[in-house]
Amino acid sequence: MTNNTNQDQIVHLQNLYFNIFGSNPTDVRMMPPSGSYREYYRMTDENRSIIGVFNKDRKENIAFLYYSKHFKSLGLNVPEILAEDLDNHVYLQQDLGDITLFSYLSNNGAEYNENLKNIYKNVLEHLIDFQIKGIDGLDLTKSYPRAAFDKQSMLWDCSYFKYYFLKLAKIPFDEQLLENDFQTFTEYLLTEDCNYFLYRDFQSRNIMLHNDNPFFIDYQGGRKGALQYDVASLLYDAKADIPQEVRHDLLTHYIQKLNEKLPIDEQKFRTMFSGYAMIRLMQAMGAYGFRGFYERKEHFLQSIPFAVRDMAYLIPTIDRNIQIPELQRVWTSLIESIELKKINSSRLKLNVRSFSYRKGIPPDTSGHGGGFVFDCRLLHNPGRYEKYVNLTGKDQEVKDFFKEQSDIKEFLHLCKQLVSKSVKTYLKRRFSHLTVFFGCTGGQHRSVYCAEQLTEFLKVQFPEVDIQLFHTEQDNNNLAK
Repeated sequence: MTNNTNQDQIVHLQNLYFNIFGSNPTDVRMMPPSGSYREYYRMTDENRSIIGVFNKDRKENIAFLYYSKHFKSLGLNVPEILAEDLDNHVYLQQDLGDITLFSYLSNNGAEYNENLKNIYKNVLEHLIDFQIKGIDGLDLTKSYPRAAFDKQSMLWDCSYFKYYFLKLAKIPFDEQLLENDFQTFTEYLLTEDCNYFLYRDFQSRNIMLHNDNPFFIDYQGGRKGALQYDVASLLYDAKADIPQEVRHDLLTHYIQKLNEKLPIDEQKFRTMFSGYAMIRLMQAMGAYGFRGFYERKEHFLQSIPFAVRDMAYLIPTIDRNIQIPELQRVWTSLIESIELKKINSSRLKLNVRSFSYRKGIPPDTSGHGGGFVFDCRLLHNPGRYEKYVNLTGKDQEVKDFFKEQSDIKEFLHLCKQLVSKSVKTYLKRRFSHLTVFFGCTGGQHRSVYCAEQLTEFLKVQFPEVDIQLFHTEQDNNNLAK
């Protein structure tokens, strides 16, 4: 059973589960956090596995549940809704597994071979069905927060970009001139046909690969809008890092398939695509700034170099007939920013930490989940001896004690082998974070010594890795003084 302290929402989810299946789940585990404030739980018994969701935002829940049922009725690949309790902010949905398109491409080294390109092409073909079929009969009064990606929605995104990225990244601008250009840019975008379903967050983390088919989640922000926005969201998904030539091929494939169902002016579509790709990128950079600079969630900062590079590519492709001089100047200043260039997206950060099992396993603050937790309680404990009671695994006397223990040598050898293999793979796949936790009873001797020893070993073996060592019991006490 999960150690999550908020038991009320788990009880509400269990009640829903019991009402549907007539029994309680044998296991409830909180899943790794996502980019949203929703909380997900995997609820299982011997016969099934389903996902329980807790989200305090009632209107967002109403939108997601309504969209899910609407899309399901049209035969689109979305999770089935099993039960809901809006008053208590919970619902149950089909478990689509753990493989997202993003995790799939990461596990394959982000190599855009024919197989991966075919998966993307399949995803784009499904997107066309959402855009054209999905809008048919859709009750837009259920949309949240807007029924359309209209001028108000676009200006919100522009403000998000201005206040949470430009200001926090210290990119100078003339506020009135920039606001004038925001008006001009959004009016230009709205000259396109905006009568299709716009998914809003169509990116690789919101696409599940289940039973050899793509399934789609997190469309609760969907509304009416232009076709280009969602295609740009997928192809300019920063951390997916799709090569430009692959983007070109995928966009061509999308246009060809779209033309089979809805004849379009291809030249105009491509011209407008650049503008929609840019406003999507501005929205994404606002999110990276808010979560990274403001909330100090470092893994969001890792997307910034990819976004800056994409912006540099897009700037020359924007329609030259649009008069947006201040916005163009800001874009150029952004891609030339020395401060932003200091953010190194390719450097792997390794968080090594010791802790006390009495106080529980610390949370993984990187936002990625996973990593290693090694239990040191099987090792001989110097804390049993009076002369070591007030010492830690960093003191020479304790180090000398462990040097005589064959069990800890074997234990550390195995830990080093396992972590080294992961580090090599993470570097190859360009992952940004890995956590390695060592726990013992008090978080004082065994776990501290093991964390120190592993850190020394890794610094020699992998000088290109940024290793951060933290001893929960000692360092927290020092901070409190």
